[in-house]
Amino acid sequence: MITKKIVAGKYKNMLINLPSLDSTRSTKSIMKESLFDTLQFDIVNEPFVEVFGGSGSMGLEALSRGGSHAYFFEKDKKAFLVLKDNCNRIAKNDTTCIGGDSFVEFPKFIKKLKHKSFFYFDPPFSIRDGMEDIYENTLKLIEMIPKELAHLIIVEHMSKQKMPEVIGSYTLKKTKKFGKSTLTYYT
Repeated sequence: MITKKIVAGKYKNMLINLPSLDSTRSTKSIMKESLFDTLQFDIVNEPFVEVFGGSGSMGLEALSRGGSHAYFFEKDKKAFLVLKDNCNRIAKNDTTCIGGDSFVEFPKFIKKLKHKSFFYFDPPFSIRDGMEDIYENTLKLIEMIPKELAHLIIVEHMSKQKMPEVIGSYTLKKTKKFGKSTLTYYT
């Protein structure tokens, strides 16, 4: 099995198992470090929501760096088992794994969420079969997040994908490109 290490914090160097690359795509370490350099102390004692969870590496990194709780959504059954295993081994009491389609489960979740959180969206790249409208649908999920519930919204996407200046009540804050992938921040 392929593994990746948590970069920093209380779980530093703990191994995260990665699901099959057929179903998920792991975030590059340089992107992860850049994101958490941006979040730094803002993440401490705050919830982190990782939509399209995969291995859970971003949410587990957030917890390692002081986040209070991480929520994960994962549709692929095999990836979900890997995600649950990673969460149970590393931070069982501080994680919630939600199995199922993010486009179905996230709207239910957001209606129940009580705490202002950081949101990380890393949808499958639109070049994959059946994913042609993935960004359009992801933007609809972001639009439904009440402004009082979001500290920051981060979207990992293909660099060639043009992201809008405004999504609902959120405005583009910054964009950071890493080759074929880009992180875009909304506040």
